[in-house]
Amino acid sequence: MPQAMATPQLLTVKAPYDGQVVGQVAYQTPDEVKKYLAEAYALSRRPKARLPIPQRLAILEKTQQLIGERFEEILLTAAREGGKPYADSKVEIERAIQGIQVAMDHLRVMAGEEIPMGLTPSSLGRWAFTHREPVGVVLAISAFNHPFNLIIHQVIPAVAVGCPVLVKPARQTPLSCENLIRCLRDAGLPPEWCRMIVCDHDTTEEVVRDSRLAYFSFIGSAEVGWKLRSKLAPGVTSALEHGGAAPVILHEDADLEDALALIAKGGFYHAGQVCVSVQRVYAHQSLAKKAAEQLAALGSKMVVGDPSSPTTQVGPLVHPNEVSRVNEWVQEAVQSGAQLLCGGKSLTPSCYAPTVLFNPPEAVRASKQEIFGPVICVYPYKTLDEALERANQLPFTFQSAVFTKSLDVALRSIRELDATAVLVNDHTAFRVDWMPFGGRRQSGAGVGGIPSTMKEMTYERLAVIRSPALL
Repeated sequence: MPQAMATPQLLTVKAPYDGQVVGQVAYQTPDEVKKYLAEAYALSRRPKARLPIPQRLAILEKTQQLIGERFEEILLTAAREGGKPYADSKVEIERAIQGIQVAMDHLRVMAGEEIPMGLTPSSLGRWAFTHREPVGVVLAISAFNHPFNLIIHQVIPAVAVGCPVLVKPARQTPLSCENLIRCLRDAGLPPEWCRMIVCDHDTTEEVVRDSRLAYFSFIGSAEVGWKLRSKLAPGVTSALEHGGAAPVILHEDADLEDALALIAKGGFYHAGQVCVSVQRVYAHQSLAKKAAEQLAALGSKMVVGDPSSPTTQVGPLVHPNEVSRVNEWVQEAVQSGAQLLCGGKSLTPSCYAPTVLFNPPEAVRASKQEIFGPVICVYPYKTLDEALERANQLPFTFQSAVFTKSLDVALRSIRELDATAVLVNDHTAFRVDWMPFGGRRQSGAGVGGIPSTMKEMTYERLAVIRSPALL
Protein backbone atom coordinates (compact mmCIF):
# COMPACT_ATOMS: atom_id res chain seq x y z
CA MET A 1 0.00 0.00 0.00
CA PRO A 2 1.56 3.39 -0.99
CA GLN A 3 2.76 5.54 1.88
CA ALA A 4 0.78 8.78 2.40
CA MET A 5 2.71 11.94 1.67
CA ALA A 6 3.32 14.25 4.63
CA THR A 7 1.29 17.43 4.68
CA PRO A 8 3.63 20.41 4.14
CA GLN A 9 4.02 22.80 7.04
CA LEU A 10 2.56 26.22 6.27
CA LEU A 11 3.62 29.74 7.14
CA THR A 12 0.60 31.92 7.84
CA VAL A 13 1.05 35.52 6.70
CA LYS A 14 -0.79 38.16 8.74
CA ALA A 15 -1.33 41.83 7.96
CA PRO A 16 0.70 44.01 10.36
CA TYR A 17 -2.12 46.56 10.49
CA ASP A 18 -4.92 44.39 11.90
CA GLY A 19 -3.54 40.86 12.22
CA GLN A 20 -5.89 39.42 9.61
CA VAL A 21 -4.63 36.44 7.64
CA VAL A 22 -3.46 37.50 4.17
CA GLY A 23 -2.38 34.07 2.93
CA GLN A 24 -0.19 31.03 3.47
CA VAL A 25 2.94 29.60 1.88
CA ALA A 26 4.57 26.22 2.33
CA TYR A 27 7.81 25.75 4.23
CA GLN A 28 10.51 23.82 2.43
CA THR A 29 12.12 20.94 4.26
CA PRO A 30 15.93 20.81 4.55
CA ASP A 31 15.95 18.04 1.94
CA GLU A 32 13.92 20.14 -0.49
CA VAL A 33 16.28 23.09 -0.06
CA LYS A 34 19.29 20.82 -0.63
CA LYS A 35 17.64 19.52 -3.79
CA TYR A 36 17.01 23.06 -5.07
CA LEU A 37 20.63 24.02 -4.42
CA ALA A 38 21.95 20.90 -6.14
CA GLU A 39 19.79 21.56 -9.20
CA ALA A 40 20.86 25.20 -9.33
CA TYR A 41 24.53 24.26 -9.04
CA ALA A 42 24.23 21.65 -11.78
CA LEU A 43 22.71 24.28 -14.08
CA SER A 44 25.46 26.77 -13.29
CA ARG A 45 28.14 24.25 -14.24
CA ARG A 46 26.69 23.55 -17.71
CA PRO A 47 27.06 26.52 -20.06
CA LYS A 48 24.96 24.69 -22.66
CA ALA A 49 22.06 24.61 -20.18
CA ARG A 50 22.06 28.39 -19.99
CA LEU A 51 19.02 30.07 -21.50
CA PRO A 52 19.99 32.10 -24.59
CA ILE A 53 19.80 35.86 -24.21
CA PRO A 54 16.86 36.24 -26.62
CA GLN A 55 14.90 33.73 -24.51
CA ARG A 56 15.79 35.55 -21.29
CA LEU A 57 14.71 38.85 -22.81
CA ALA A 58 11.42 37.33 -23.92
CA ILE A 59 10.80 35.93 -20.42
CA LEU A 60 11.54 39.28 -18.80
CA GLU A 61 9.32 41.13 -21.26
CA LYS A 62 6.44 38.71 -20.64
CA THR A 63 7.00 38.96 -16.87
CA GLN A 64 6.74 42.72 -17.14
CA GLN A 65 3.49 42.34 -19.07
CA LEU A 66 2.03 39.91 -16.52
CA ILE A 67 2.82 42.21 -13.60
CA GLY A 68 0.98 44.96 -15.43
CA GLU A 69 -2.03 42.70 -15.99
CA ARG A 70 -2.04 41.59 -12.33
CA PHE A 71 -1.13 45.04 -11.03
CA GLU A 72 -3.96 45.59 -8.54
CA GLU A 73 -3.71 42.11 -7.03
CA ILE A 74 0.07 42.39 -6.62
CA LEU A 75 -0.27 45.92 -5.21
CA LEU A 76 -2.89 44.99 -2.59
CA THR A 77 -0.95 41.91 -1.53
CA ALA A 78 2.21 43.98 -1.03
CA ALA A 79 0.32 46.69 0.87
CA ARG A 80 -1.50 44.26 3.14
CA GLU A 81 1.39 41.94 4.01
CA GLY A 82 4.04 44.69 4.24
CA GLY A 83 2.00 47.57 5.66
CA LYS A 84 3.16 50.21 3.20
CA PRO A 85 0.25 52.50 2.24
CA TYR A 86 -1.62 51.89 -1.01
CA ALA A 87 -0.29 55.02 -2.76
CA ASP A 88 3.33 54.16 -1.96
CA SER A 89 2.84 50.48 -2.80
CA LYS A 90 1.46 51.56 -6.17
CA VAL A 91 4.69 53.45 -6.81
CA GLU A 92 6.63 50.35 -5.73
CA ILE A 93 4.93 48.10 -8.28
CA GLU A 94 5.34 50.73 -11.00
CA ARG A 95 9.05 50.86 -10.12
CA ALA A 96 9.23 47.07 -10.31
CA ILE A 97 7.89 47.11 -13.88
CA GLN A 98 10.39 49.82 -14.78
CA GLY A 99 13.14 47.83 -13.04
CA ILE A 100 12.59 44.89 -15.36
CA GLN A 101 12.89 47.29 -18.29
CA VAL A 102 16.18 48.58 -16.85
CA ALA A 103 17.47 44.99 -16.67
CA MET A 104 16.46 44.27 -20.26
CA ASP A 105 18.02 47.48 -21.53
CA HIS A 106 21.26 46.81 -19.67
CA LEU A 107 21.44 43.19 -20.80
CA ARG A 108 21.40 44.40 -24.39
CA VAL A 109 24.53 46.50 -23.88
CA MET A 110 26.52 44.42 -21.35
CA ALA A 111 29.84 43.63 -22.94
CA GLY A 112 33.49 43.12 -22.28
CA GLU A 113 36.34 45.08 -23.84
CA GLU A 114 39.28 44.63 -26.14
CA ILE A 115 42.64 44.37 -24.37
CA PRO A 116 45.47 45.96 -26.35
CA MET A 117 48.04 43.53 -27.77
CA GLY A 118 51.02 44.02 -30.04
CA LEU A 119 52.46 46.68 -27.74
CA THR A 120 55.54 44.61 -26.94
CA PRO A 121 57.45 41.94 -28.91
CA SER A 122 55.99 39.23 -26.64
CA SER A 123 52.39 40.29 -27.36
CA LEU A 124 52.71 40.41 -31.15
CA GLY A 125 50.40 38.13 -33.11
CA ARG A 126 47.75 38.09 -30.44
CA TRP A 127 44.21 39.42 -30.09
CA ALA A 128 42.60 39.65 -26.64
CA PHE A 129 39.14 40.54 -25.42
CA THR A 130 36.84 39.91 -22.46
CA HIS A 131 33.22 38.91 -22.25
CA ARG A 132 30.90 38.68 -19.25
CA GLU A 133 29.88 35.34 -17.77
CA PRO A 134 27.36 34.58 -14.96
CA VAL A 135 29.10 33.92 -11.65
CA GLY A 136 26.96 30.92 -10.70
CA VAL A 137 24.36 30.20 -8.03
CA VAL A 138 22.88 33.25 -6.29
CA LEU A 139 21.34 33.17 -2.82
CA ALA A 140 19.17 36.21 -2.12
CA ILE A 141 17.79 36.95 1.34
CA SER A 142 15.35 39.86 1.35
CA ALA A 143 13.54 42.28 3.67
CA PHE A 144 9.89 43.11 4.35
CA ASN A 145 9.79 46.85 3.73
CA HIS A 146 9.62 46.79 -0.09
CA PRO A 147 8.32 43.26 -0.48
CA PHE A 148 8.00 43.23 -4.26
CA ASN A 149 10.63 45.64 -5.54
CA LEU A 150 13.46 44.34 -3.34
CA ILE A 151 12.85 40.88 -4.78
CA ILE A 152 12.93 42.44 -8.25
CA HIS A 153 16.35 43.93 -7.45
CA GLN A 154 17.74 40.60 -6.30
CA VAL A 155 16.06 38.10 -8.64
CA ILE A 156 15.68 39.92 -11.97
CA PRO A 157 19.42 40.69 -12.36
CA ALA A 158 20.18 37.00 -11.73
CA VAL A 159 17.62 35.84 -14.28
CA ALA A 160 18.84 38.46 -16.77
CA VAL A 161 22.51 37.45 -16.65
CA GLY A 162 21.85 33.70 -16.46
CA CYS A 163 22.43 32.84 -12.80
CA PRO A 164 20.21 30.27 -11.05
CA VAL A 165 18.79 31.95 -7.95
CA LEU A 166 17.39 30.81 -4.62
CA VAL A 167 15.44 33.59 -2.92
CA LYS A 168 14.42 33.67 0.72
CA PRO A 169 11.87 36.43 1.36
CA ALA A 170 11.19 37.96 4.74
CA ARG A 171 8.85 35.79 6.80
CA GLN A 172 6.41 38.70 7.01
CA THR A 173 6.14 39.16 3.24
CA PRO A 174 6.59 35.94 1.23
CA LEU A 175 3.43 36.43 -0.85
CA SER A 176 4.96 39.23 -2.93
CA CYS A 177 7.96 37.02 -3.69
CA GLU A 178 5.59 34.23 -4.66
CA ASN A 179 3.73 36.63 -6.96
CA LEU A 180 6.93 37.53 -8.83
CA ILE A 181 8.02 33.92 -9.17
CA ARG A 182 4.56 32.99 -10.45
CA CYS A 183 4.88 35.70 -13.11
CA LEU A 184 8.34 34.44 -14.11
CA ARG A 185 7.07 30.87 -14.38
CA ASP A 186 4.02 31.91 -16.38
CA ALA A 187 6.37 33.87 -18.63
CA GLY A 188 8.32 30.70 -19.43
CA LEU A 189 11.20 30.59 -16.92
CA PRO A 190 11.89 26.93 -16.04
CA PRO A 191 11.34 26.38 -12.28
CA GLU A 192 14.90 25.30 -11.51
CA TRP A 193 16.23 28.74 -12.49
CA CYS A 194 14.41 30.53 -9.66
CA ARG A 195 13.16 28.95 -6.44
CA MET A 196 11.62 30.53 -3.37
CA ILE A 197 12.76 28.97 -0.12
CA VAL A 198 10.90 29.43 3.16
CA CYS A 199 12.84 27.54 5.79
CA ASP A 200 14.24 27.63 9.31
CA HIS A 201 17.39 29.49 10.38
CA ASP A 202 19.54 26.34 10.55
CA THR A 203 18.71 25.41 6.96
CA THR A 204 19.38 28.97 5.83
CA GLU A 205 22.81 28.95 7.50
CA GLU A 206 23.58 25.60 5.89
CA VAL A 207 22.93 27.09 2.45
CA VAL A 208 24.95 30.21 3.28
CA ARG A 209 27.94 28.03 4.22
CA ASP A 210 27.74 25.92 1.07
CA SER A 211 30.70 26.24 -1.28
CA ARG A 212 28.42 25.77 -4.30
CA LEU A 213 27.16 29.32 -3.86
CA ALA A 214 28.80 31.99 -5.98
CA TYR A 215 27.04 35.17 -4.85
CA PHE A 216 25.18 36.15 -1.69
CA SER A 217 22.73 39.07 -1.74
CA PHE A 218 21.38 40.20 1.63
CA ILE A 219 18.97 43.02 2.52
CA GLY A 220 18.16 43.39 6.20
CA SER A 221 19.64 44.10 9.60
CA ALA A 222 23.36 44.65 10.04
CA GLU A 223 23.52 42.13 12.87
CA VAL A 224 22.21 39.31 10.70
CA GLY A 225 23.95 40.41 7.51
CA TRP A 226 27.47 40.56 8.91
CA LYS A 227 26.93 37.30 10.79
CA LEU A 228 25.88 35.46 7.64
CA ARG A 229 28.66 36.97 5.54
CA SER A 230 31.20 35.63 8.04
CA LYS A 231 29.96 32.11 7.28
CA LEU A 232 30.42 32.27 3.49
CA ALA A 233 32.77 29.77 1.90
CA PRO A 234 36.03 31.13 0.41
CA GLY A 235 35.48 32.71 -2.98
CA VAL A 236 31.78 33.53 -2.51
CA THR A 237 31.18 37.22 -3.20
CA SER A 238 28.45 39.22 -1.53
CA ALA A 239 26.46 42.42 -1.34
CA LEU A 240 24.93 43.51 1.98
CA GLU A 241 22.39 46.31 2.26
CA HIS A 242 21.73 47.35 5.83
CA GLY A 243 20.56 50.71 7.16
CA GLY A 244 21.73 53.84 8.90
CA ALA A 245 20.57 57.02 10.55
CA ALA A 246 20.40 59.26 7.50
CA PRO A 247 21.59 62.84 8.16
CA VAL A 248 20.25 65.99 6.50
CA ILE A 249 21.85 69.44 6.71
CA LEU A 250 19.35 72.29 6.51
CA HIS A 251 21.47 75.35 5.69
CA GLU A 252 20.39 78.84 6.70
CA ASP A 253 19.63 79.79 3.08
CA ALA A 254 17.43 76.74 2.39
CA ASP A 255 13.96 77.09 0.90
CA LEU A 256 12.06 75.89 3.97
CA GLU A 257 8.70 75.27 2.34
CA ASP A 258 10.27 73.09 -0.32
CA ALA A 259 12.72 71.38 2.04
CA LEU A 260 10.33 70.50 4.86
CA ALA A 261 7.76 68.85 2.61
CA LEU A 262 10.51 66.60 1.24
CA ILE A 263 12.01 65.92 4.68
CA ALA A 264 8.60 64.96 6.07
CA LYS A 265 8.07 62.56 3.17
CA GLY A 266 11.56 61.11 3.56
CA GLY A 267 11.16 60.60 7.30
CA PHE A 268 7.58 59.39 7.60
CA TYR A 269 7.34 57.41 4.33
CA HIS A 270 6.44 53.77 5.14
CA ALA A 271 6.40 54.75 8.83
CA GLY A 272 10.16 55.35 8.68
CA GLN A 273 10.85 51.69 7.88
CA VAL A 274 13.29 52.44 5.06
CA CYS A 275 17.05 51.95 5.24
CA VAL A 276 17.65 55.57 4.19
CA SER A 277 14.73 57.28 5.97
CA VAL A 278 15.44 60.85 7.12
CA GLN A 279 16.31 60.55 10.81
CA ARG A 280 18.70 63.35 11.82
CA VAL A 281 18.16 66.91 10.59
CA TYR A 282 20.90 69.41 11.43
CA ALA A 283 19.29 72.82 10.98
CA HIS A 284 21.02 76.18 11.30
CA GLN A 285 20.25 77.75 14.68
CA SER A 286 18.57 80.74 12.99
CA LEU A 287 15.77 78.52 11.68
CA ALA A 288 16.02 75.23 13.59
CA LYS A 289 13.08 75.66 15.96
CA LYS A 290 10.84 77.11 13.25
CA ALA A 291 11.74 74.26 10.91
CA ALA A 292 11.06 71.66 13.59
CA GLU A 293 7.67 73.18 14.43
CA GLN A 294 6.65 73.32 10.76
CA LEU A 295 7.82 69.74 10.30
CA ALA A 296 5.70 68.75 13.29
CA ALA A 297 2.70 70.48 11.74
CA LEU A 298 3.20 68.46 8.56
CA GLY A 299 3.52 65.22 10.50
CA SER A 300 0.43 65.91 12.59
CA LYS A 301 -1.71 66.29 9.46
CA MET A 302 -0.69 62.95 7.98
CA VAL A 303 -3.35 60.24 7.74
CA VAL A 304 -2.23 57.18 9.70
CA GLY A 305 -3.97 53.84 9.38
CA ASP A 306 -5.04 51.07 7.03
CA PRO A 307 -2.42 50.64 4.28
CA SER A 308 -5.01 49.31 1.84
CA SER A 309 -6.81 52.68 1.86
CA PRO A 310 -5.76 55.09 -0.93
CA THR A 311 -5.95 58.03 1.53
CA THR A 312 -3.51 56.59 4.09
CA GLN A 313 -0.10 58.30 4.19
CA VAL A 314 1.55 56.43 7.08
CA GLY A 315 0.84 52.77 7.71
CA PRO A 316 1.66 50.39 10.54
CA LEU A 317 4.98 49.21 11.85
CA VAL A 318 5.76 45.63 10.95
CA HIS A 319 4.98 44.26 14.44
CA PRO A 320 3.43 45.58 17.67
CA ASN A 321 6.78 44.96 19.38
CA GLU A 322 8.26 47.60 17.09
CA VAL A 323 5.64 50.11 18.22
CA SER A 324 6.72 49.50 21.82
CA ARG A 325 10.40 49.78 20.95
CA VAL A 326 10.00 53.04 19.02
CA ASN A 327 7.96 54.52 21.87
CA GLU A 328 10.61 53.46 24.38
CA TRP A 329 13.30 55.27 22.36
CA VAL A 330 11.15 58.39 22.03
CA GLN A 331 10.33 58.52 25.74
CA GLU A 332 14.00 58.03 26.61
CA ALA A 333 14.85 61.05 24.45
CA VAL A 334 12.11 63.19 26.02
CA GLN A 335 13.11 62.24 29.54
CA SER A 336 16.71 63.14 28.68
CA GLY A 337 15.80 66.65 27.52
CA ALA A 338 14.39 66.44 23.97
CA GLN A 339 11.33 68.55 23.23
CA LEU A 340 8.44 66.54 21.80
CA LEU A 341 6.76 68.63 19.10
CA CYS A 342 4.30 66.06 17.76
CA GLY A 343 3.46 62.39 18.06
CA GLY A 344 5.27 60.45 20.73
CA LYS A 345 2.50 57.88 21.15
CA SER A 346 0.95 54.81 19.60
CA LEU A 347 -2.34 55.34 17.81
CA THR A 348 -3.24 51.65 17.61
CA PRO A 349 -1.36 48.51 18.62
CA SER A 350 0.31 48.61 15.18
CA CYS A 351 0.53 52.32 14.31
CA TYR A 352 2.79 54.99 15.79
CA ALA A 353 2.13 58.70 15.32
CA PRO A 354 4.59 60.68 13.15
CA THR A 355 6.95 62.17 15.71
CA VAL A 356 9.33 65.15 15.73
CA LEU A 357 11.91 65.55 18.49
CA PHE A 358 13.76 68.83 18.92
CA ASN A 359 17.37 68.68 20.06
CA PRO A 360 17.56 65.26 21.72
CA PRO A 361 20.89 64.53 23.46
CA GLU A 362 23.50 62.82 21.29
CA ALA A 363 23.74 59.90 23.74
CA VAL A 364 20.14 58.65 23.45
CA ARG A 365 19.27 55.81 21.10
CA ALA A 366 17.13 58.01 18.87
CA SER A 367 20.26 60.04 18.09
CA LYS A 368 22.81 57.30 17.62
CA GLN A 369 20.99 54.21 16.30
CA GLU A 370 18.70 53.53 13.38
CA ILE A 371 15.16 54.21 14.59
CA PHE A 372 13.31 52.41 11.77
CA GLY A 373 10.13 54.19 12.79
CA PRO A 374 8.28 57.46 12.00
CA VAL A 375 10.58 59.69 14.07
CA ILE A 376 12.61 62.71 12.91
CA CYS A 377 15.12 64.43 15.19
CA VAL A 378 16.02 68.10 14.59
CA TYR A 379 19.24 69.55 16.02
CA PRO A 380 20.36 73.20 15.85
CA TYR A 381 23.91 73.95 14.70
CA LYS A 382 26.03 77.11 14.56
CA THR A 383 28.52 76.52 11.74
CA LEU A 384 28.72 74.27 8.71
CA ASP A 385 31.86 72.72 10.19
CA GLU A 386 29.84 71.66 13.22
CA ALA A 387 26.98 70.32 11.08
CA LEU A 388 29.32 68.19 8.96
CA GLU A 389 31.14 66.86 12.01
CA ARG A 390 27.92 65.88 13.77
CA ALA A 391 26.41 64.38 10.63
CA ASN A 392 29.50 62.17 10.27
CA GLN A 393 29.77 61.05 13.88
CA LEU A 394 27.95 57.71 13.55
CA PRO A 395 29.44 54.53 12.03
CA PHE A 396 26.96 54.52 9.14
CA THR A 397 27.71 55.46 5.55
CA PHE A 398 24.69 55.52 3.28
CA GLN A 399 22.59 58.32 1.76
CA SER A 400 22.65 61.86 3.13
CA ALA A 401 21.33 65.24 2.02
CA VAL A 402 21.86 68.99 2.17
CA PHE A 403 19.34 71.75 1.49
CA THR A 404 20.93 74.99 0.33
CA LYS A 405 20.93 77.63 -2.40
CA SER A 406 24.71 77.97 -2.15
CA LEU A 407 26.81 76.12 -4.70
CA ASP A 408 29.79 76.26 -2.36
CA VAL A 409 27.84 74.70 0.52
CA ALA A 410 26.47 72.01 -1.78
CA LEU A 411 29.89 71.13 -3.20
CA ARG A 412 31.54 71.10 0.21
CA SER A 413 28.80 68.82 1.56
CA ILE A 414 29.17 66.47 -1.41
CA ARG A 415 32.88 66.25 -0.69
CA GLU A 416 32.80 66.03 3.14
CA LEU A 417 29.65 64.14 4.13
CA ASP A 418 30.53 60.54 4.96
CA ALA A 419 28.04 59.01 2.56
CA THR A 420 27.78 56.83 -0.52
CA ALA A 421 25.33 59.37 -1.97
CA VAL A 422 24.70 63.04 -1.22
CA LEU A 423 21.35 64.45 -2.31
CA VAL A 424 21.24 68.21 -2.85
CA ASN A 425 17.83 69.78 -2.17
CA ASP A 426 16.19 66.37 -1.93
CA HIS A 427 15.49 63.88 0.86
CA THR A 428 17.69 60.90 1.70
CA ALA A 429 15.11 58.29 0.67
CA PHE A 430 15.20 59.30 -3.00
CA ARG A 431 16.10 56.44 -5.31
CA VAL A 432 15.66 55.32 -8.88
CA ASP A 433 16.38 51.73 -9.79
CA TRP A 434 19.19 52.30 -12.28
CA MET A 435 21.41 54.35 -9.95
CA PRO A 436 24.14 52.79 -7.75
CA PHE A 437 22.75 52.22 -4.27
CA GLY A 438 24.36 50.79 -1.17
CA GLY A 439 26.10 51.49 2.10
CA ARG A 440 29.59 51.18 3.50
CA ARG A 441 30.99 50.72 7.00
CA GLN A 442 28.14 49.41 9.19
CA SER A 443 25.60 50.23 6.47
CA GLY A 444 26.68 47.43 4.17
CA ALA A 445 29.04 46.32 1.43
CA GLY A 446 28.81 46.05 -2.33
CA VAL A 447 26.71 48.09 -4.73
CA GLY A 448 23.03 47.66 -5.52
CA GLY A 449 20.92 49.12 -8.28
CA ILE A 450 19.92 46.83 -11.13
CA PRO A 451 22.81 47.55 -13.57
CA SER A 452 25.38 47.42 -10.74
CA THR A 453 23.94 44.15 -9.45
CA MET A 454 24.01 42.63 -12.93
CA LYS A 455 27.68 43.54 -13.13
CA GLU A 456 28.38 42.00 -9.71
CA MET A 457 26.57 38.80 -10.72
CA THR A 458 28.92 38.39 -13.68
CA TYR A 459 32.67 38.26 -14.16
CA GLU A 460 34.93 39.09 -17.08
CA ARG A 461 36.48 36.10 -18.84
CA LEU A 462 39.56 36.90 -20.91
CA ALA A 463 40.19 35.26 -24.29
CA VAL A 464 43.63 35.53 -25.93
CA ILE A 465 43.99 34.30 -29.51
CA ARG A 466 47.46 33.74 -31.01
CA SER A 467 47.65 33.45 -34.77
CA PRO A 468 50.25 34.11 -37.47
CA ALA A 469 47.48 35.94 -39.34
CA LEU A 470 47.68 38.65 -36.67
CA LEU A 471 51.37 39.38 -37.28
